[in-house]
Amino acid sequence: MSFSRGPKEPLPKVDTNVWACTNDDCNGWMRESLSFEKDPECPLCKSEMKQEVRVLPELE
Repeated sequence: MSFSRGPKEPLPKVDTNVWACTNDDCNGWMRESLSFEKDPECPLCKSEMKQEVRVLPELE
């Protein structure tokens, strides 16, 4: 048996500042608002990161 709560509304997407890994073999990135460092390094491969803007779901 399954229960349906009806269709969920899609989250609004907004332009978001992020840090993206500069290593071509790594897909690491993080939201700028969730970073504690001024110039973070990639938590996956320890490479430098650069700032980008991506369209992501808005956090509440």
